[in-house]
Formats: sequence, C-alpha cells, structure tokens
Amino acid sequence: MPVSRIIHHGAVDGVTGSCHQLSLPDGQSVLIDCGLFQGAETSGEGAGAEQLAVSFPLDGVRALVVTHVHIDHVGRIPYLLAAGFRGPIICSQASAALLPLVLQDALKIGFTRNQTLIDRFLAQIHQQLVALPYKHWHSIITGQSGLRVKLSPAGHILGSAYVEFEVAQGSDKQRIVFSGDLGAPYTPLLPAPRSPYGADIVVLESTYGDRRHESRKDRRQRLQALCEHAFGNKGSVLIPAFSIGRTQELLYELEEIIHRNRQRPAAPGIAWDDLDIIVDSPLAADFTAGYAQLREHWDKEARRKLASGRHPLAFEQLTTIDDHATHLRTVDYLARTARPAVVIAASGMCSGGRIVNYLKAMLGDPRHDVLFVGYQASGTPGRDIQRYGPKGGYAVLDGQRYPIRAGIHSLGGYSAHADQKDLLNFIGRMRRQPRQVRLVHGDAGAKQALAAAIRQCHPAIEVSIP
Repeated sequence: MPVSRIIHHGAVDGVTGSCHQLSLPDGQSVLIDCGLFQGAETSGEGAGAEQLAVSFPLDGVRALVVTHVHIDHVGRIPYLLAAGFRGPIICSQASAALLPLVLQDALKIGFTRNQTLIDRFLAQIHQQLVALPYKHWHSIITGQSGLRVKLSPAGHILGSAYVEFEVAQGSDKQRIVFSGDLGAPYTPLLPAPRSPYGADIVVLESTYGDRRHESRKDRRQRLQALCEHAFGNKGSVLIPAFSIGRTQELLYELEEIIHRNRQRPAAPGIAWDDLDIIVDSPLAADFTAGYAQLREHWDKEARRKLASGRHPLAFEQLTTIDDHATHLRTVDYLARTARPAVVIAASGMCSGGRIVNYLKAMLGDPRHDVLFVGYQASGTPGRDIQRYGPKGGYAVLDGQRYPIRAGIHSLGGYSAHADQKDLLNFIGRMRRQPRQVRLVHGDAGAKQALAAAIRQCHPAIEVSIP
C-alpha cells in the first residue's frame, strides 16, 4: 500500500483557512484548497501578513485542487501565485466559471483597485484553470508514483465538490477522500451529495458536527413567520449572507413563500406581492446571474420551476442594488420609514460589506429583525450579535458600540453545511468503510462530538483530530 502523507496548513483550529497537502512517497504533492483565515483565527500568533503568506515550500507541488469558491477555501490563491505557483488549478466546471469573480472581488478588497493589475492576474488564473466534469478521473502525476483525481457533487454551493484521489505506487493503490464542505440534503437548487464507493482515508469537515438542522419545510415556515412578525411591526428583516450560495438559496425560498401566499396578506394591509426583496451586494448580484447562467447544474426541482414559467432567482419582487450611492439611500430610507422589506447583504459574518451600514442604522430599532442563516465564526461581529443580542447587549462595528434592540434570530437549517447526521451518513453509506477519518474544519466541540458519534457508529474506524 502506498504511504502518502497529509499535512494540514489550515482549517485545523477552526473552520477557516482551508488548505491541505497530499504528498506522495516520492515527494511530489498536491494542494487541496488555499483559503483565507477569518474571525478570531486571524488574531494571535502568526496573524496578519505572515498568516496570509504561503509559508510552506512549493517544491514538488504539482497542482491545486479547489473544492469550491468560498473565500475561506480560495482566498489565498493570489498569495500562492505570488509565491511562484504555476501549476494547474483543478476544479469543477461551474467553479471554473465562478472563481474569477470571487478572486476579482478579493483583489479589489485586499490588494489593489488597479484594473490593469487585476486583469493581468485574472489572465494568469484563466491560463492555469482546468475545469473537470463531475465523475471524471483525471491524471495529475504519472509514473511509478501516480495520482489521479475525481470530483463529485458536494451539494454545498454551485460547483462544490468532494475530491477522490487515487494514489498508486507500482501495483498498490490507495484511495483518499477530501470532503471539502458538504451540503445538507434538499438544499435549494443543488442535488444532494452521494457518498463515494469507498476510501482508505477520509478528511472530513465538521462545521456542524455537534448539531442537527431543521427540515427544509420547518425552516421555510420559520422564515415566513419571521418575515410576518417583522412586517407586522412595520419593520424590515436584515439577513447577513454570503454572496455565494446562501443568497441564492434564500431567494429561492422567498420566491416559494411569495408564490404560495399570494392570496393572503404578509401583515395587515401588506400583500406578499408588494414586498421588496433587496439584494444589496454587487458580488451577490453577479453570482446570482452566474447561477442563472449555470442552470444545467441545478437540481430537477429547480428546473421544473423554470419550465413552468417561474424563475426562483429573478422574480418580480426582487431588487438588486449595485452602486454605493443607491445603497446609502436605501439604508436611510428603510431606517427612516421602516418600510417592510427583506434585505440580504454581505458579509455573512458582519465583518465588513454593506450589511454593516444597515446594522449601524437599524440594529437599535426594535421594529426590525436580524436573521442569521449561516455559521458565525468566533471573533466576528456576527457571532457577538448572535450571542449577546437576545440579552440586550451591544455590537462593535467599525470600532463603535451600537446597542442591540432589534430582534435577533438564527435559522440553522439554512446552513449550506451538512449536520452531524449528514456527515455520519457520508461515512456510513460507503460500501467500503475507511480505516481512518481525520476531522478538520470545525470548532473543538464540534470535532469532539462528531468523533464520538463516528466511534459509536463505526468502532472499527480510527478517528483522529489533527
């Protein structure tokens, strides 16, 4: 059996900065993701420029395999190229279409607004991109030590994949699976992930390894009830959401709620048809357009809606805001008039982006509600609002304190991550069980809980926490 080695350069002590290295016996290797650290994981020893830099040697690194295009999985690619990496960047076909949008935005925020430099970088990215169809084996390294890769749908965001590697040493072969971020079953727009046939080693995410999500029906009913509550107070619902994946899932569900409730009011004197659903994020708008263009990757339910004349990402009540001046006018208008509306804006953890201006203007007004639909990393304003808001605390935004009087809610069921049951199923439905599972991409409690659950269900599997 070939003796390969796995080194974890990120997503070890938390959920961000995903970057793993799979090394072959002869020293050649591949990287799996190269993401940014976020929240509390950007503080302390090694923070700042040192944490952004690619500090490990790239000698022998033959390729980068991208599981999906969230910034905590791809945000350090500019630094990887700056360090001299010129190998192939392998990803799914949908991710290849979306990745340049993510990196262009990341460059504008963290590097430069010089469009000539950005265009030069994006040209380099396009030159290195290798788009693979799902379920297709692709050779990365040939010879005595060989390596093949296959991508399969992960159900997390459009284009997301879990990665199977086949490591060969002569006639001996070893199968290693990196889960990336797995999605929950019945995620809007996306087919559910199906487990691989088997593996020797699985590197498994554990973001929600200590909890169970609500059903899709229950979470949609709660989303509708929360909207009706806020509208009854003549307030708005503010939803901090990642531009990629979560925003599109929310639009899908809101279109369904409006479609089902056209004959009943959202609140006294307010019809569902008259509501404003506002996406205030240029990047989210770009990605929503990208999702629409990549509809061949949608699941059957979403395609049936299109065939019936409904468009879950481009419906009548939807307004997208691009320029900054219109954004500021919208913040002022909603804060002043409290017109019932649903606002979806980045960033998903409230650590920047346009959601911050909405929170500054509206967090202190009890007519409004803030709804968290995704993971809030420790050390982010989102985590603090989620934790202290119900107790009447305050949030620190751009160095200033803002009292929290708005309603604070969380809908875990809208997480794009699999919960403990889904993660156990990913392992349990393999016909050939792995001998080892390595847990990454989770807080300590989540990893410990998932490790205990795997050991209970599969006592023959060695579970380790790097």
